[in-house]
Amino acid sequence: MDYLSPEYKKEIFAKHSKGGEGDTGSPEAQIALFTKRIAHLTEHLKQNKKDHASRLGLMKLVGKRRSMLDYVAKKDINRYRAIIKELGIRK
Repeated sequence: MDYLSPEYKKEIFAKHSKGGEGDTGSPEAQIALFTKRIAHLTEHLKQNKKDHASRLGLMKLVGKRRSMLDYVAKKDINRYRAIIKELGIRK
């Protein structure tokens, strides 16, 4: 599938959201989408080492994901642990 096509996003949201397919705002769904985007940008930067604009975007995205994970950890530590385990994110 194409990177970040609507079908791909629906698949990610259906798999990771709490409220079903239409739930795009839950922290789990947002973190899953951020993780996929981070992985894609990381692969891009391995090929294009001098692409500093994408590197800046990657750093901002990592910060957004970190703050969202911190929010979930503050609200419900068990949800946080489940997200970390499911997506394979290390702190």
